Amino acid sequence: MEPRFIMERAGRGNVQDPLLAAAILLLTGIGLVTLYSSSYAFAERFFGNGLYFISRQGMFALLGFGLFFLFSRINLDFIRRWMPLIIGGTMALCALTFIPGVGIMKNGAARWIRLGASTYQPSEMVKLVLPFYLAHIFDKKNDSLDSFPAGVLPPAVITVIFCALVYSQNNFSTAFFILINALILFFLAGIKLRYFFGAALIFLPLSAFFVLTEEHRFRRVFSFFLPEWEPQGAGYQIGLSVATIRSGGFWGKGIGQGTRKIASVPEIHSDFIFASFAEEMGFAGVLVIFILFALFAFAVYRRALRSHTPFRRLLTFGLGTMILSQILLNIAVVIGAVPTTGIPLPFFSAGGSSLATTLVMCGLLINNSREADHV
Repeated sequence: MEPRFIMERAGRGNVQDPLLAAAILLLTGIGLVTLYSSSYAFAERFFGNGLYFISRQGMFALLGFGLFFLFSRINLDFIRRWMPLIIGGTMALCALTFIPGVGIMKNGAARWIRLGASTYQPSEMVKLVLPFYLAHIFDKKNDSLDSFPAGVLPPAVITVIFCALVYSQNNFSTAFFILINALILFFLAGIKLRYFFGAALIFLPLSAFFVLTEEHRFRRVFSFFLPEWEPQGAGYQIGLSVATIRSGGFWGKGIGQGTRKIASVPEIHSDFIFASFAEEMGFAGVLVIFILFALFAFAVYRRALRSHTPFRRLLTFGLGTMILSQILLNIAVVIGAVPTTGIPLPFFSAGGSSLATTLVMCGLLINNSREADHV
């Protein structure tokens, strides 16, 4: 196979997006600094090494940027040729979490697999692979999207299988999150609204059933609407998180000077890392981060709207929305606007799987920015 087909080369007709690249680099750098500050005391106390989390995150950041460079230049048609194998491989990785000795059980959830001395969370790969597949299949079946058997059913089946696999890992919030993002692509592809009404009639009652039949999910939702019902239970973490954010004031306490990260907010280096950032950098720092998030969103959706093929347009919308919706949902949880979920904050939260996968997504977004503005 010719190298030119595998790797795309930027030429005169190709467009780079320095705004998008700058936003990605700045967010990753600030995220690493924030993780170091928020995790040092916890890592020192429980692992005897204050650099435990940041060293692991740093290794995944190096891996992620290597993959970022690769996927920013790889020919997307080459990936599309291998799509059936990629789909099957991702499903197999998700299934490996249930195999004893390979999968890792934590707090009743089988979400990770062993990779030597490290671990990987396959549901993160689903966030990357499913939008790519949907963009590919909707572009391929662009002339038959009005047909349920030919245009709607195949991507619907793959989506449901992925969501079922992730849900089976005791990860309802991620499965539901992936489903919503998939439905956004179904809508953008032009699938008729009657199919969405049919999906709602199935999935809304099913989701309510899944929430009401699991105690920890029910407690999270119930505590969100009635925090006084269990002030030391499911709503305890949110209360501490909001107090931590407020304590930062306008200017914050300074990098490394936050005190509530020390045995105060559970998982502050992971899903609640935004609270640590807000305490140390204050409202001013939060405003800067929001501006960076907004610039990232602007660059992504501008490129999506300028794309000349349904595949590239849907791929850019899908990957960009997957990252941005995680950001919005995580921050909404941390400030107490929605019930607690297990969705990490991209670029910031501890977790090499999330960071590496996010950087691969960003590489594909940069890849699309090489598309010529004129055909």
